[in-house]
Amino acid sequence: MAPSGPGSSSARRRCRRVLYWIPVVFISLLLGWSYYAYAIQLCIVSMENTGEQVVCLMAYHLLFAMFVWSYWKTIFTLPMNPSKEFHLSYAEKELLEREPRGEAHQEVLRRAAKDLPIYTRTMSGAIRYCDRCQLIKPDRCHHCSVCDKCILKMDHHCPWVNNCVGFSNYKFFLLFLAYSLLYCLFIAATDLQYFIKFWTNGLPDTQAKFHIMFLFFAAAMFSVSLSSLFGYHCWLVSKNKSTLEAFRSPVFRHGTDKNGFSLGFSKNMRQVFGDEKKYWLLPIFSSLGDGCSFPTCLVNQDPEQPSTPAGLNSTAKNPENHQFPAKPLRESQSHLLTDSQSWTESSTNPGKCKTGMSNPALTMENET
Repeated sequence: MAPSGPGSSSARRRCRRVLYWIPVVFISLLLGWSYYAYAIQLCIVSMENTGEQVVCLMAYHLLFAMFVWSYWKTIFTLPMNPSKEFHLSYAEKELLEREPRGEAHQEVLRRAAKDLPIYTRTMSGAIRYCDRCQLIKPDRCHHCSVCDKCILKMDHHCPWVNNCVGFSNYKFFLLFLAYSLLYCLFIAATDLQYFIKFWTNGLPDTQAKFHIMFLFFAAAMFSVSLSSLFGYHCWLVSKNKSTLEAFRSPVFRHGTDKNGFSLGFSKNMRQVFGDEKKYWLLPIFSSLGDGCSFPTCLVNQDPEQPSTPAGLNSTAKNPENHQFPAKPLRESQSHLLTDSQSWTESSTNPGKCKTGMSNPALTMENET
């Protein structure tokens, strides 16, 4: 039996890293073949009308360039990790390791999280803490088992891009889905008449006819799968949810709230695509914020806050009465809450907000 040690472990990790690139290589080879089949075999060899050739080639190369650009950015944009302020200090780490699990651990985490802009908790109401990274998780941050890192606003780990899709590249991922769908639909639409000619023997018996046939099948098949995936992520953006949050709603101090981060369709879009619409269709980073803190509007009443008096509008009907968490919000996101029809932090009774910042009933739960 072969001995196991640091050398064999590192060799296994290198093998896994190589295997993770197989889906990306497959997509790249498929894309390269589609370029040859469409631009050369269909447009140049099979199309007889010069005007049709020029229009199809110009439109095709535009979609091809945007597809490749957004795909490249999705793959090679490094996921963002929590900043240093979310990591425990050396003394705090020693306390966690030395003390038995219990109130001492809870108190260490409560003190460390006191001034951090975190609103969410674990299912049991504890501060979200990662044992592997030894940090307090920012809101919407999760530990990726493949990357072995905590990823800001993690959506999912995508094998087709060999990367975590999160705050730093979610916009690029959406554009990748959009341009790949347009790419496939354009190919299927312009190839359809030649595909029909293939079955009616209207094309000469050359190598091009087989490329035309398989090109249409591939484009049509990917169009169906991409349309459902792109539609799903458009719905997520409109609700300001990640894929993980769609399956498990975020938990706040007052309890689970599936719409806790939703600010309305327009502001949800701006969080991902930014304020300047001229950058929306380009794979250039323009998302708002820093990935560590997010504006939130709590739909349910926080039990630590006073209940709404009888006769007044409920918080669900009057956005101005929504309870806003007491932690400080990052300046890069705060303007979403200060313009018209936004949710603002209540400042009428700062004492009450302060008492809501710590919950003695919190219990620590380690999440990885």
